[in-house]
Amino acid sequence: MTETAEPTAARIDEVVAELRSRERFLLTAHEGPDGDALGSLLGMHHLLGQMGKDSVMFMAAKEFPLPVEYRFLPLEEVFHEAPADMADRTVIYLDCGNVDRVPVDFLSNGANFRINIDHHHDNTLFGDVNLLDTKASSTAEIVYELAIALGAEITPEIASALYVGLITDTGKFMYENTNAHTHRIAAELIDAGVPVDETYRRLYEHVPLEKLRLLSRALEGIQRHCDDMLVVAYITDADYRASGAGEEMTEGIIDHLRSIEGTKVAALVRDLGDRGRAARKVSLRSSGGEMDVSAIARKHGGGGHKRAAGFSTDLEMSELVGFLCGEVEDQLGA
Repeated sequence: MTETAEPTAARIDEVVAELRSRERFLLTAHEGPDGDALGSLLGMHHLLGQMGKDSVMFMAAKEFPLPVEYRFLPLEEVFHEAPADMADRTVIYLDCGNVDRVPVDFLSNGANFRINIDHHHDNTLFGDVNLLDTKASSTAEIVYELAIALGAEITPEIASALYVGLITDTGKFMYENTNAHTHRIAAELIDAGVPVDETYRRLYEHVPLEKLRLLSRALEGIQRHCDDMLVVAYITDADYRASGAGEEMTEGIIDHLRSIEGTKVAALVRDLGDRGRAARKVSLRSSGGEMDVSAIARKHGGGGHKRAAGFSTDLEMSELVGFLCGEVEDQLGA
């Protein structure tokens, strides 16, 4: 089957046919899940339940606790181990640019039929069926289009989950991936029962004091490199201990770095200690759209969007900063 970078109506119909013809599903999303990954996961789960399908959600235990912003989402039923009947299940990957972003042994052998639903431009089309729409604001938007194609009822549960994906991946409808169609979908979801004020407050106004202390330490240590085009903040294990915050409380800190005048690329580096497979995790953001940070992330096995990406690394900080500076200068021709 020849895959294209953009879905057509027939491609959506193909996924609809697969969803209707199959009975048992396991849903998963990329490691370090964000609002779009979690909202799409939950929305698809409710959609399949409405169809009378047997659906389970899976995320590795290491992903918990989730960032505080997302703990209000009803994800108590998430599996942390393979279900006993895993061999009989179709795996749906949501918001996952490549299969390596779900580093789980029982999913790595490719034994199950894979449906890949995503909007990242660097998606590797690893599924048996790939529904990729790089023009979509979010994977949640694609799940919404699937629900419409299926003739499903957009219940308050589905609407609320997908709205989380929509609002977070568009930066509260401020990023360049926001268009009139995005707002029309948001309006449909609100009409279906999204509690807009409560959702906003749970996402952006339930901030623990420990997170603010961690933010303070991160901002105090800001470094500027490459003629101030690169802004870097480094959160160490000592910062976590001093603030009382966990690694899951770093969500959103990078947006403060990106907002600094003159910044082309913002990088938030954080120690993983014994919590990860590498020494540090790096989140990247591009300001102004001149830089493709996903191209930088891919050089270290990561990925993402042109303006938001990430990777893990064993590089020491001096080596990492040198690498990032080189990439910035190469892309900008500096």
